[in-house]
Amino acid sequence: MAGKNSTSLPLYQTISRKNNLKNVFSIIILFLLLSLLFYRLFSLSSNHHFHLLLAFFCELWFTLNWLAFISTIWNPVDYKTYPHRIFQGEGKEVPPVDLFVTTADVELEPPIITVNTVLSLLAVDYPANKLACYVSDDGCSPLILYSLMEASNFAKLWVPFCKKHNLQVRAPFRYFSNTNNIMFDSREFQQEWKNIKDEYERLCCKIEDAVQNSAVPSGLSGDFAVFSNVQRTNHPTIIKVIWENNGGVEDGLPHLVYISREKRPKHPHHYKAGAMNVLARVSGLMTNAPFMLNVDCDMFMNNPKVILQAMCLLLDSKSHKEVAFAQFPQVFYDLLKDDPYGNQMVVLFEYVARGIAGLQTALYGGTGCFHRRQVIYGLSPDDIEIGQAGKIGEDELNQIFGSSKDFKNTAAMALRGSNDSLRNASKSVEAAYQVAGCGYERGTSWGSKVGWIYGSTTEDIHTGLVIHKKGWRSVLCTPEPPAFLGCAPNSGPSSMTQQKRWATGLLEILFSKNCPIFLTLFEKLQFRQCLAYLWLLSWGLRSIFELCYAALPAYCIITNSHFLPKAEEPAFYIPISLLVIYNIYTLSEYFTTGQSIRAWWNNQRMGRIKTMGPWFLGLLSVILKLLGISQTVFEVTKKDQASSSDGSSEEDQADAGRFTFDESPVFVVLTTILFVQLAALAIGFLGLSLPAHQEGEGFGFLEVLCSVWLVLSFWPVLKGFFGKGKYGIPLSTICKSATMAFLFVHLCRR
Repeated sequence: MAGKNSTSLPLYQTISRKNNLKNVFSIIILFLLLSLLFYRLFSLSSNHHFHLLLAFFCELWFTLNWLAFISTIWNPVDYKTYPHRIFQGEGKEVPPVDLFVTTADVELEPPIITVNTVLSLLAVDYPANKLACYVSDDGCSPLILYSLMEASNFAKLWVPFCKKHNLQVRAPFRYFSNTNNIMFDSREFQQEWKNIKDEYERLCCKIEDAVQNSAVPSGLSGDFAVFSNVQRTNHPTIIKVIWENNGGVEDGLPHLVYISREKRPKHPHHYKAGAMNVLARVSGLMTNAPFMLNVDCDMFMNNPKVILQAMCLLLDSKSHKEVAFAQFPQVFYDLLKDDPYGNQMVVLFEYVARGIAGLQTALYGGTGCFHRRQVIYGLSPDDIEIGQAGKIGEDELNQIFGSSKDFKNTAAMALRGSNDSLRNASKSVEAAYQVAGCGYERGTSWGSKVGWIYGSTTEDIHTGLVIHKKGWRSVLCTPEPPAFLGCAPNSGPSSMTQQKRWATGLLEILFSKNCPIFLTLFEKLQFRQCLAYLWLLSWGLRSIFELCYAALPAYCIITNSHFLPKAEEPAFYIPISLLVIYNIYTLSEYFTTGQSIRAWWNNQRMGRIKTMGPWFLGLLSVILKLLGISQTVFEVTKKDQASSSDGSSEEDQADAGRFTFDESPVFVVLTTILFVQLAALAIGFLGLSLPAHQEGEGFGFLEVLCSVWLVLSFWPVLKGFFGKGKYGIPLSTICKSATMAFLFVHLCRR
């Protein structure tokens, strides 16, 4: 197999990045945090007030969190790949790859978005007879099937056009929206380009008409008869082989298969993790490729060499014993200027993701990831080392993988490391219906030991953690141009929904049997890997400490007390230095990644908003789940397909960055915090604070600074008081928040 010849050149190189200056600043910040803790302990020795004790616990949390963060980012790495070397080994055959695309809601995820992602994957630079594309429609919509069937006809023109002219961008909506970069170097190309563009516009019109009419043109007949009387959460399995590369033609089109798994009201379906496991089983029966790529429906392929890039990392001579998956970072297109919602994650991927990759623990991000099928089927490095791969008895296969004889045979083949693709999609449809049934997993290891892991709305992180606990490592690949591009949430409510789901899912993992602490003590998760996971999984817990710390300056102003050093104390310069140095530290990150100071500030304020709003609600959701009162719900984030070339005016683009609101409880929390700070500042400046217990104990400059800083951080919420329509905070939210803020002030003054 390519890449396994011991005499061949390596397929990738690990490059350590210099991080000395950043590490020095990190240590200085840690020293200041420890100094603040020592000051707090000294203060508590003579003053046992509750608010000082609360400040100590918050600052202790911030210090421990920063320590875990330093460990995570300490030694970042990059991986440089050499795709041309894949063909220099003993064999020139590249392995088969199955491509998974997931969509769950035809309204929140318009079909044209899914179609563009699929078309980009079908046109990737890789032998078509080595690929199969499976689309999971968890919303069971005939519109998705209709759109894919129409797209398969267009693909017969689009894929050859892309490969003939070696196009870089292969999602048609993106390619045709950037006409300024197209060189019409011949009349023949210009005419061909126009014909393809006209065909794409006809495809878009057909899909748009079907969406607006909420029905396919032919009605529920023929291929669509199976959608009669179906509901999103109550329907049989539907599998359609839309296109099959019967002749194994290298330059043709890959297989294209539509799957909507069976759902019944009384059977748990485990959200995206359940859909991914059905894709793994159905693809295992039809093609059984040794590698699988999964992408969300909005993440189109942006680099035609992406599969070859991934194979460099997965086919290297030692990789089959060490590397479980290759993750590509999430990069977004048509970004709003200055990242007003703080969700573009440029700095996160530039520093944190590369730092985690330095621990050989690149996190599985749920999209843009190439998996080794053996690993998804539960294989560990030890199994390979002792030669136990695939040596499983019939009874054990039944307990692990279920009762399907055909699937057990293909699973055994995959575990043995076979690279032979089955390529018999149509012949396997009947068996595929069995493994896609809602009751198939009962009594098996699916979701617990094999496949995507259940029990969390962030199934990606959970699955990656279970893989890492077995001793596997993973790699982060960051090619240029980016491998995949997607769309980020572009409104307040959708951003809050996404953040709440993340915080909820991460906490579900933290409070499960797969807590990183347990996996370090009893499994093979390394200590620094544990710290990285703890830093991530504790996002929701951070909300408690930030909320408490945010309440302290308001409490102190109202009660005329203090929790931070006064101006006459030498310790006064500790929090001042901490504020200045930390902001210089973060500001340098944004400048280094080519972002503006406005983008830095937007991310700083959104950091406070996300932590104290959606993350706090995520924590409450998990608490209710642990108490058995309610279950967490997977909330799909709304996707919008836009283009920077769509002729939008500057005013339209400015409106897109304005914060929008709805009646979600998350805005009640945020509005309450703002009311509390405004009330405290008003009380302080009007001289209505309670008398100090003794001279010199009143609130000081730092308490006022903290409160003002919070008001500035919540500026979008403040503007919402005066906005109208979706740009204004609903009156019911304002009333609820004002009542809770009044109760806080009243209790402080008692």
